[in-house]
Amino acid sequence: MRYRNVTKAVFLSRPNRFIATVRMDNGDLETVHVKNTGRCRELLTKGSKVYLERSDSPGRSTHYDLVSVEKPGKGLFNIDSQAPNAAVREWLDSRDFDLVRPEFRYGNSRIDFYMERAGERYLLEVKGCTLERDGMGYFPDAPTERGTKHLKELTASLKEGFHAGIAFVLQAECFNEVLPNGETDPAFAQAFREAVSEGVNVFFCLCSVAPGEIVIREIKKMT
Repeated sequence: MRYRNVTKAVFLSRPNRFIATVRMDNGDLETVHVKNTGRCRELLTKGSKVYLERSDSPGRSTHYDLVSVEKPGKGLFNIDSQAPNAAVREWLDSRDFDLVRPEFRYGNSRIDFYMERAGERYLLEVKGCTLERDGMGYFPDAPTERGTKHLKELTASLKEGFHAGIAFVLQAECFNEVLPNGETDPAFAQAFREAVSEGVNVFFCLCSVAPGEIVIREIKKMT
Protein backbone atom coordinates (compact mmCIF):
# COMPACT_ATOMS: atom_id res chain seq x y z
CA MET A 1 0.00 0.00 0.00
CA ARG A 2 1.80 3.11 -1.23
CA TYR A 3 0.99 6.81 -1.15
CA ARG A 4 1.83 9.62 -3.52
CA ASN A 5 2.59 13.27 -2.86
CA VAL A 6 3.25 12.84 0.87
CA THR A 7 4.11 15.85 3.00
CA LYS A 8 4.57 16.39 6.72
CA ALA A 9 2.71 18.73 9.07
CA VAL A 10 1.98 19.28 12.77
CA PHE A 11 -1.33 18.16 14.27
CA LEU A 12 -3.26 20.86 16.14
CA SER A 13 -6.84 19.70 16.72
CA ARG A 14 -9.63 17.39 15.56
CA PRO A 15 -12.96 19.25 15.49
CA ASN A 16 -14.80 16.05 14.60
CA ARG A 17 -13.96 12.49 13.57
CA PHE A 18 -13.71 13.36 9.88
CA ILE A 19 -11.36 16.36 9.86
CA ALA A 20 -8.31 17.77 11.60
CA THR A 21 -6.50 21.09 11.67
CA VAL A 22 -2.77 20.95 10.99
CA ARG A 23 0.07 23.42 10.52
CA MET A 24 1.94 22.96 7.28
CA ASP A 25 5.72 23.43 6.97
CA ASN A 26 5.21 26.95 5.60
CA GLY A 27 3.18 27.89 8.69
CA ASP A 28 -0.23 27.85 7.02
CA LEU A 29 -3.16 26.22 8.80
CA GLU A 30 -4.94 23.53 6.78
CA THR A 31 -8.10 21.53 7.32
CA VAL A 32 -7.48 17.92 6.29
CA HIS A 33 -9.52 14.73 6.04
CA VAL A 34 -8.73 12.07 8.66
CA LYS A 35 -8.80 8.62 7.04
CA ASN A 36 -9.90 6.95 10.27
CA THR A 37 -13.17 7.57 12.12
CA GLY A 38 -11.87 5.80 15.24
CA ARG A 39 -10.87 7.72 18.33
CA CYS A 40 -7.06 7.62 17.94
CA ARG A 41 -6.84 9.77 21.07
CA GLU A 42 -3.49 8.37 22.12
CA LEU A 43 -2.02 9.22 18.70
CA LEU A 44 -3.57 12.48 17.54
CA THR A 45 -2.25 14.76 20.27
CA LYS A 46 -1.47 18.44 19.84
CA GLY A 47 2.00 18.97 18.44
CA SER A 48 2.37 15.47 16.96
CA LYS A 49 4.12 15.16 13.62
CA VAL A 50 1.73 13.83 10.97
CA TYR A 51 1.99 12.92 7.31
CA LEU A 52 -0.51 13.87 4.64
CA GLU A 53 -1.26 12.63 1.15
CA ARG A 54 -2.38 15.29 -1.28
CA SER A 55 -5.60 14.36 -3.07
CA ASP A 56 -6.06 14.78 -6.79
CA SER A 57 -9.85 14.43 -6.57
CA PRO A 58 -11.62 17.50 -7.95
CA GLY A 59 -14.34 19.19 -5.95
CA ARG A 60 -13.14 18.06 -2.54
CA SER A 61 -13.45 20.47 0.37
CA THR A 62 -10.11 19.24 1.76
CA HIS A 63 -6.91 18.95 -0.25
CA TYR A 64 -5.12 16.43 1.98
CA ASP A 65 -5.72 13.11 3.76
CA LEU A 66 -4.04 12.53 7.12
CA VAL A 67 -2.60 9.00 6.85
CA SER A 68 0.04 8.59 9.57
CA VAL A 69 1.33 10.07 12.82
CA GLU A 70 4.48 9.84 14.93
CA LYS A 71 3.98 8.54 18.48
CA PRO A 72 6.81 9.67 20.78
CA GLY A 73 9.11 6.78 21.62
CA LYS A 74 7.10 4.35 19.48
CA GLY A 75 7.66 5.47 15.90
CA LEU A 76 5.29 5.92 13.01
CA PHE A 77 1.66 4.73 13.07
CA ASN A 78 -0.35 4.43 9.88
CA ILE A 79 -3.96 5.35 10.72
CA ASP A 80 -5.50 5.00 7.26
CA SER A 81 -8.50 2.70 7.78
CA GLN A 82 -8.37 1.65 4.11
CA ALA A 83 -4.73 0.58 4.24
CA PRO A 84 -5.16 -2.79 6.03
CA ASN A 85 -7.44 -4.26 3.33
CA ALA A 86 -5.24 -2.91 0.57
CA ALA A 87 -2.11 -4.36 2.16
CA VAL A 88 -3.77 -7.75 2.72
CA ARG A 89 -5.05 -7.80 -0.87
CA GLU A 90 -1.50 -7.24 -2.11
CA TRP A 91 -0.30 -10.09 0.07
CA LEU A 92 -3.10 -12.48 -1.00
CA ASP A 93 -2.41 -11.76 -4.66
CA SER A 94 1.18 -12.92 -4.10
CA ARG A 95 0.01 -16.29 -2.72
CA ASP A 96 -1.11 -19.32 -4.72
CA PHE A 97 -4.88 -18.94 -4.38
CA ASP A 98 -6.97 -19.87 -7.39
CA LEU A 99 -9.44 -17.10 -6.59
CA VAL A 100 -9.43 -13.99 -4.38
CA ARG A 101 -12.71 -12.11 -4.11
CA PRO A 102 -13.18 -9.05 -1.86
CA GLU A 103 -16.40 -8.04 -0.10
CA PHE A 104 -17.90 -11.53 -0.07
CA ARG A 105 -21.50 -11.82 1.09
CA TYR A 106 -21.87 -14.46 3.78
CA GLY A 107 -24.85 -14.69 6.12
CA ASN A 108 -25.80 -11.16 7.10
CA SER A 109 -22.30 -9.76 6.59
CA ARG A 110 -19.81 -8.84 3.95
CA ILE A 111 -16.58 -10.63 4.81
CA ASP A 112 -13.48 -8.84 3.53
CA PHE A 113 -12.07 -11.71 1.45
CA TYR A 114 -13.19 -15.06 0.04
CA MET A 115 -10.50 -17.30 -1.41
CA GLU A 116 -10.34 -20.68 -3.12
CA ARG A 117 -7.45 -23.08 -3.45
CA ALA A 118 -7.61 -26.64 -4.74
CA GLY A 119 -11.32 -26.84 -4.00
CA GLU A 120 -11.00 -25.52 -0.46
CA ARG A 121 -12.90 -22.37 0.57
CA TYR A 122 -11.54 -19.64 2.83
CA LEU A 123 -13.03 -16.58 4.53
CA LEU A 124 -10.81 -13.83 5.92
CA GLU A 125 -11.85 -10.75 7.84
CA VAL A 126 -9.32 -7.92 8.19
CA LYS A 127 -8.97 -5.52 11.11
CA GLY A 128 -6.46 -2.70 11.36
CA CYS A 129 -4.90 -2.13 14.79
CA THR A 130 -3.47 1.22 15.92
CA LEU A 131 -4.07 1.00 19.67
CA GLU A 132 -0.82 0.10 21.44
CA ARG A 133 -0.10 -0.14 25.16
CA ASP A 134 3.22 -1.28 26.61
CA GLY A 135 4.25 -3.07 23.44
CA MET A 136 0.95 -4.89 22.91
CA GLY A 137 -1.78 -4.10 20.41
CA TYR A 138 -5.46 -4.02 21.35
CA PHE A 139 -8.59 -4.14 19.21
CA PRO A 140 -10.98 -2.41 19.04
CA ASP A 141 -10.31 1.14 20.23
CA ALA A 142 -14.08 1.80 20.27
CA PRO A 143 -17.09 -0.54 20.54
CA THR A 144 -17.77 -2.37 17.28
CA GLU A 145 -21.03 -4.28 16.82
CA ARG A 146 -19.97 -4.92 13.24
CA GLY A 147 -16.73 -6.57 14.35
CA THR A 148 -18.59 -8.82 16.78
CA LYS A 149 -21.05 -9.84 14.06
CA HIS A 150 -18.19 -10.70 11.72
CA LEU A 151 -16.62 -13.00 14.31
CA LYS A 152 -19.93 -14.81 14.78
CA GLU A 153 -20.34 -15.22 11.03
CA LEU A 154 -16.81 -16.63 10.72
CA THR A 155 -17.51 -19.08 13.53
CA ALA A 156 -20.73 -20.20 11.85
CA SER A 157 -18.95 -20.73 8.54
CA LEU A 158 -16.78 -23.48 10.01
CA LYS A 159 -19.81 -25.77 10.13
CA GLU A 160 -20.22 -25.31 6.37
CA GLY A 161 -16.67 -26.42 5.63
CA PHE A 162 -15.00 -23.03 5.27
CA HIS A 163 -11.54 -22.26 6.58
CA ALA A 164 -12.10 -19.03 8.52
CA GLY A 165 -9.66 -16.46 9.82
CA ILE A 166 -9.31 -12.94 11.15
CA ALA A 167 -6.21 -10.96 10.23
CA PHE A 168 -5.06 -8.08 12.40
CA VAL A 169 -2.91 -5.65 10.44
CA LEU A 170 -0.49 -4.02 12.89
CA GLN A 171 -0.18 -0.46 11.60
CA ALA A 172 3.07 0.27 13.45
CA GLU A 173 6.35 -1.58 13.96
CA CYS A 174 6.52 -1.31 17.77
CA PHE A 175 4.25 -4.28 18.54
CA ASN A 176 3.71 -7.72 17.02
CA GLU A 177 0.60 -9.17 18.67
CA VAL A 178 -2.98 -8.09 19.31
CA LEU A 179 -5.35 -8.88 22.17
CA PRO A 180 -9.12 -8.29 22.26
CA ASN A 181 -9.87 -5.07 24.12
CA GLY A 182 -12.39 -6.40 26.60
CA GLU A 183 -12.33 -3.19 28.62
CA THR A 184 -13.67 -1.21 25.68
CA ASP A 185 -15.84 -3.89 24.05
CA PRO A 186 -16.67 -6.96 26.20
CA ALA A 187 -18.96 -8.38 23.51
CA PHE A 188 -16.18 -8.40 20.93
CA ALA A 189 -13.77 -10.01 23.40
CA GLN A 190 -16.29 -12.76 24.17
CA ALA A 191 -16.99 -13.39 20.47
CA PHE A 192 -13.23 -13.51 19.86
CA ARG A 193 -12.67 -16.13 22.53
CA GLU A 194 -15.56 -18.23 21.22
CA ALA A 195 -14.30 -17.95 17.63
CA VAL A 196 -10.81 -19.08 18.59
CA SER A 197 -12.14 -22.00 20.64
CA GLU A 198 -14.24 -23.17 17.67
CA GLY A 199 -11.30 -23.07 15.26
CA VAL A 200 -11.22 -19.60 13.65
CA ASN A 201 -7.59 -18.80 12.86
CA VAL A 202 -6.02 -15.55 14.05
CA PHE A 203 -3.23 -13.92 12.07
CA PHE A 204 -0.99 -11.00 12.96
CA CYS A 205 0.21 -9.08 9.91
CA LEU A 206 3.51 -7.40 10.81
CA CYS A 207 4.17 -4.40 8.61
CA SER A 208 6.94 -2.11 7.49
CA VAL A 209 5.58 1.40 8.00
CA ALA A 210 6.96 4.56 6.39
CA PRO A 211 5.40 7.95 5.56
CA GLY A 212 4.84 6.81 1.99
CA GLU A 213 3.82 3.18 2.46
CA ILE A 214 2.67 0.30 4.62
CA VAL A 215 3.66 -3.19 3.45
CA ILE A 216 3.13 -6.57 5.11
CA ARG A 217 6.57 -8.10 5.79
CA GLU A 218 5.53 -11.14 7.83
CA ILE A 219 2.38 -12.94 8.95
CA LYS A 220 2.29 -14.79 12.25
CA LYS A 221 -0.42 -17.23 13.23
CA MET A 222 -1.64 -17.13 16.80
CA THR A 223 -1.00 -20.43 18.54
